[in-house]
Amino acid sequence: MASVELTAENFDSTIMGNDIVIVDFWAEWCGPCKMFAPTFEAISEKHPEIVFGKVDTEVEQSLAAAAGIQSIPTLMIFRDSILLFSQPGALPPSALEDLVGQVKALDMTEVHAEIAKQQADLGT
Repeated sequence: MASVELTAENFDSTIMGNDIVIVDFWAEWCGPCKMFAPTFEAISEKHPEIVFGKVDTEVEQSLAAAAGIQSIPTLMIFRDSILLFSQPGALPPSALEDLVGQVKALDMTEVHAEIAKQQADLGT
């Protein structure tokens, strides 16, 4: 699946409605964003089971602000609606492919258990 445009209107439903979502926050004027775009697209073609979304931070300023984006490109990876990765900077293809593999291999039962434990600790 090629990347899809994410907006304030479809961001939450995309994150909640899909197992894995990888989001690229970018802008037209951003040189590193333009350099990273072909890598993002190429990896998206290799993994049709994953949603690869792009957020134009110039058009979706409120969404970028809500996500705490301070520099671009910024990559965020969600699985089961949980933010697992957030980092600014363009990645080489091998690094992005490695991240995809790590996210796919994660035992989400353990992740959910750890989140539940942390929430319980906060409640005591």
